[in-house]
Amino acid sequence: MTKSSVSPWSPSFISRLEFTRALHSWLINFARSTLTEACQKGILIGHLTIIDSQGTYSFGNNDKQTEPQVTIEVVNDAFWTRVLFGGDLGFGEAYLVGDLKTDDLKGAFEIWLENRSSLESLSAFASRAISSLSAISSALIGQTQMKSRLNAIASYDTSNALFECFLSKEMQYSCALWDTPEDGLNPFLLDQTDAPEVSLESAQDRKLHHVLRAARVKPGDRILEFGSGWGALAITAAKYYKCTVDTITLSIEQKKLAEERIRSEGLENLITVHLCDYRDLPRSFEKAFDAFVSIEMIEHVGPRYYQTYFKLVDWALKSQNATAVVTTSTCPEGRWTVYQTEDFCRKYIWPNGTLPSPTILITSAAKATKSRLQLECVENHSAHYPRTLRTWALNLATRLPQYREKIIKDQPASNLEDPAVMEVFLRKWMYLFGYAEAGFEKGYIGCHMFTWRRL
Repeated sequence: MTKSSVSPWSPSFISRLEFTRALHSWLINFARSTLTEACQKGILIGHLTIIDSQGTYSFGNNDKQTEPQVTIEVVNDAFWTRVLFGGDLGFGEAYLVGDLKTDDLKGAFEIWLENRSSLESLSAFASRAISSLSAISSALIGQTQMKSRLNAIASYDTSNALFECFLSKEMQYSCALWDTPEDGLNPFLLDQTDAPEVSLESAQDRKLHHVLRAARVKPGDRILEFGSGWGALAITAAKYYKCTVDTITLSIEQKKLAEERIRSEGLENLITVHLCDYRDLPRSFEKAFDAFVSIEMIEHVGPRYYQTYFKLVDWALKSQNATAVVTTSTCPEGRWTVYQTEDFCRKYIWPNGTLPSPTILITSAAKATKSRLQLECVENHSAHYPRTLRTWALNLATRLPQYREKIIKDQPASNLEDPAVMEVFLRKWMYLFGYAEAGFEKGYIGCHMFTWRRL
């Protein structure tokens, strides 16, 4: 072999370590040039500035009036390869591990959503292939009972103290209903540390009563609930409407705290919390209930089991004068598919979760119940979610010092006493709040309440 015929990349000329470093450097440069070119062509709305070790890159309209105006500082050049090969999931992971800094995370999401049609090239083949495998598994295998349990552990068997930190006192982990849903947090309230909490409590209380009124419950009625949370709806139904409630959950931690709260209210004779899958209801539940309610639980059911879900609702409700109310985050009809790709929320917050479209739920309910349940009303609550998420983020940021030790104690195996680990843990939640807020604001995701009635 002559000298001229040997590649300079050959490991025979450089050590394996040097080869790895050179390849890594080449990948970063390739990712940087590919992404900056895509952003140059694809960012047509808003303005994005990216600063890294090689310089400053500017994309979009630089007019001072342009919104949003976002600056991202790249702390670790691995950011470029994460985003190229991971798309929006890679961006989230880069944020979690500290590869980037920005003072306007929500603004970054807005730029992506506003320009997503022209930035589709950022979803690289590797990311699409990995996401597709996850989506196909979810669609074909479905949300099995084991997956449902894993989902509950990942999402809700985390520290109760964490949720106490950012939720209102009744601990309702769902969209609140505000007087002025699109106005955001009143700036005046930001100077009063207790005002946002009071406002959130009022809005969540309004939500609970709104759901129960839609269910037409009255004293003496028996209610079945899928997804106990920490008992907020069950307590409201028993305390104010004098109903008996059977509520089911897969979360040991939620059941424990819900039962503590039920006992403190003296309502244990009216409320029973069952630790079971919704597909394992006792035979005694057949035709036993006047009303069915479920708040933001069906996202964990999955398309394969929608009809099973509604068959069980139909089976459990009385043959006459019964009502079912379901609230859920939703996917717009034009984007909905059985094969939903893995994004940040599906990987790190609600594993295997799937957002239904309004139509797929309505169709599934009609088929499963043979129209024995008549659709009465569909309400769009989407405009209420951004403010809910902003308030949760504010609460987490301001209350964390008083809850930090309790959160660490609740999760001894998570190594949260390590400041670096705690930082990643908190970044996950702050990322969720900003990610979801932008999604609801831009109509990328929605939130609906469905009411069915049997006469």
